Amino acid sequence: MRTRNQLEVLAVVLLFTASLVGQGASGPPNAPPDHLDKEPWSFSFRTTGYVVPHDLSYASPTFTADYDRLHLEARYNYEDQETGSLWLGYNLNFGEKLVFEATPMLGGVFGTTAGIAPGFAISLAYRKLALSSEGEYVFDTGKTSSNFFYSWNELTYSPVDWFHAGVVSQRTRAYHTELDLQRGLLFGFSHKKIDFTTYILNAGWTDPTFVISLGFNF
Repeated sequence: MRTRNQLEVLAVVLLFTASLVGQGASGPPNAPPDHLDKEPWSFSFRTTGYVVPHDLSYASPTFTADYDRLHLEARYNYEDQETGSLWLGYNLNFGEKLVFEATPMLGGVFGTTAGIAPGFAISLAYRKLALSSEGEYVFDTGKTSSNFFYSWNELTYSPVDWFHAGVVSQRTRAYHTELDLQRGLLFGFSHKKIDFTTYILNAGWTDPTFVISLGFNF
């Protein structure tokens, strides 16, 4: 039954993707090719390692691809361990000094947890301050009582280009702690297209969880 649910989830996501691609391809017969006035593809890869007290430590890789407004994303071990998800989104951005970016998304989740997940990624940046949030609500196709809202939120300050520090919070079911909403501190370094960030969650409330993230943009 779970395999059938996973196939149904993937079918819905693929049909939704195909419909958007078809809409984007339509236009006046004499319209110039889209690629003449669009930015090239951009990609990112990030792997995040979780060192969880009294539980199994694991890694969660994420890959994204963007072309103009189109956003594609693949995640593993994010919604649950031994679980993958595929995402389709639409990029929006506004402002120059105060920059707001938003990407509404729709995803299909398959593996230990299977379902449909509307989600988002938003950020607000002003000078050296940045606020970001990503979240999703998973509608579990196998068990409605397992529906869950996931979120990851950061507020950072960058005194120099290569260093950032701040606070973080998250809500997840990929692993279990005594806290429903986890929170903590972060500090990180960046060089050109590489970013390295360390997070310390729950220190002072319960046994701390350490998270190490390494990202590449290309």
